Amino acid sequence: MAETRQAETHGFQTEVKQLLHLMIHSLYSNKEIFLRELVSNASDAADKLRFKALSDGSLLADDGELWVRVSADKDAGTITISDNGIGMTREEVMTNLGTIAKSGTADFFSQLSGDQAKDSRLIGQFGVGFYSAFIVADSVTVRTRAAGTSADEGVEWTSRGEGEFDIAVIQKAKRGTDIILHVREDANEFLDEWRLKSIITKYSDHLSIPVQMPKRDDDDKHTGWDSVNSGQALWTRDKSEITDDEYKEFYKTVAHDFDEPLLWSHNKVEGTSEYTSLLYIPKRAPWDLWNRDQQHGIKLYVKRVFIMDDAKQLMPTYLRFVRGLMDSADLPLNVSREILQDNKITRSMRNGSTKKILSMLSKLAKDEPDTYQEFWNTFGTVLKEGPAEDSANQEKIASLLRFASTHEDQREARVSLDAYLERMSEKQDKIYYIVADSYEAARDNPALEIFRQKGIEVLLLSERIDEWLMSHMSEYKEKPFQSVTRGDLDLGELDDAETKQKHEAAEKSFKPQLERFEKALGDQIKTVRVTHRLTQSPACIVTDDNDMSTQMAKLMEAAGQPVPETKYIFEINPEHTLVQRITALTDEQRFAEWAHLLLDQATLAERGSLKDPAQFVTRLNRLMLELTE
Repeated sequence: MAETRQAETHGFQTEVKQLLHLMIHSLYSNKEIFLRELVSNASDAADKLRFKALSDGSLLADDGELWVRVSADKDAGTITISDNGIGMTREEVMTNLGTIAKSGTADFFSQLSGDQAKDSRLIGQFGVGFYSAFIVADSVTVRTRAAGTSADEGVEWTSRGEGEFDIAVIQKAKRGTDIILHVREDANEFLDEWRLKSIITKYSDHLSIPVQMPKRDDDDKHTGWDSVNSGQALWTRDKSEITDDEYKEFYKTVAHDFDEPLLWSHNKVEGTSEYTSLLYIPKRAPWDLWNRDQQHGIKLYVKRVFIMDDAKQLMPTYLRFVRGLMDSADLPLNVSREILQDNKITRSMRNGSTKKILSMLSKLAKDEPDTYQEFWNTFGTVLKEGPAEDSANQEKIASLLRFASTHEDQREARVSLDAYLERMSEKQDKIYYIVADSYEAARDNPALEIFRQKGIEVLLLSERIDEWLMSHMSEYKEKPFQSVTRGDLDLGELDDAETKQKHEAAEKSFKPQLERFEKALGDQIKTVRVTHRLTQSPACIVTDDNDMSTQMAKLMEAAGQPVPETKYIFEINPEHTLVQRITALTDEQRFAEWAHLLLDQATLAERGSLKDPAQFVTRLNRLMLELTE
């Protein structure tokens, strides 16, 4: 019995309490995954030690053969998963087992629905494999000692998963970690070692670290240890020898996901650099998808030796949802993050993997558009980061983007740029779009009136990232993008000669009224002009080509950045009845009141807010009272 001292009791972090309650009180249809998760964690601990030992051989001491061991004791009702890997210090135990030391926990728990199947998938996406022990155990004991520390620096962690855990310093002769599960009665099937062996063979056969189970004689006495996994890394095998089921099961292990992947690609690259990649696209978003600074899902191996979990240098940030691994035959075994940051081999691997993922998505979009739409609904917002980050692949990424449009009566983004180009008339030379706060605001913006009248399709963009996206895409297949709320509207050949003559005549005849509006509004606007956009609304505001757009200003404000004041161009529709009645007023004070009201209305339609809404309400009430007198 290990001698314990300095025992302490601590409460779990709130999020851990919620997670444990979910584990303990829900009966998952796939309980066996607890063993996959714990064996995977143990294998990772061994891999990490093997990597650290490359620079500090003393960490291995006299125990250089790394292993994971699984055993069951029916009499005691326990399952033990042990490893002689990196181990943990007391501080690491507190951090790793007492808290979920990751951002996004609130978002994770807000998604829990009480539906067992859905919630179990979320747990897999969240990556909290250790806590899956409580699916089958009513209490768990962890005994661990970090590599390179002395025997009296061992740590014991125990909990019944009821809101508290005990932690104590113990004597532990060997480095590594032992996890002892005290199995609940309804999970007694897992006390059978043959059952455990079948689970290991199913989920962990590929692990390069030997997973061992007790060797027994005819009298069922423990006589040693046998490896039960083949130990051949799946990605090193020939693709023709690997079944789809094996690829799917490997994904669940490497991604800690309960769902099957959407698609995958297994490639061996030879030439200037030699590496193997096995890349997966998930069906559902990882819990931390929206955190650009969170670890990525690509594991790096060098000659099958595990190097690191989150090799950000191997996959661009806009593809951070990709899971899998890359195994290089060229990188040195002592590779560090600093070397990875500027290395022609890693650049080659990154470029190759990026092109492979984009090619996979292009094929999916072409062959299975409905499935691609499901992918887009999940990951489209992240993919929109691509054109700004990856200029070399900008057009390929742009072809994968999907948009709502005035030709589709639904808010879902379904229109590709290629489909838009195919529907363009021969005379149209631009790709028109609008960015607004919501789909409804984009769809109903007055600036679209002339485009609807002429049957010109406009892309409707309504996500926060869209203005940033369009600021980095100037054209697609030699067709420039044009915002319908920026600059002077020029429809080129889409306007016939008669229409152009009509516009010119309106501008000339309405010039005195434009001067009245400019005088009344003063420095609130940049200029006033006759509109060519409106057919049903009296007025609108637009941004000059050289000024910051409304949506970009909102983005900067939300980020706490200083925003230069933008004065809008005020466009008037002289054919609108309201405008004609206002311009017929001879009282310049009343004219100014109505001019300000028109400007506020146009500003509200474009920005969704006013600097001084109280003044707008006061003016509106005053003018309504005049009408009722």
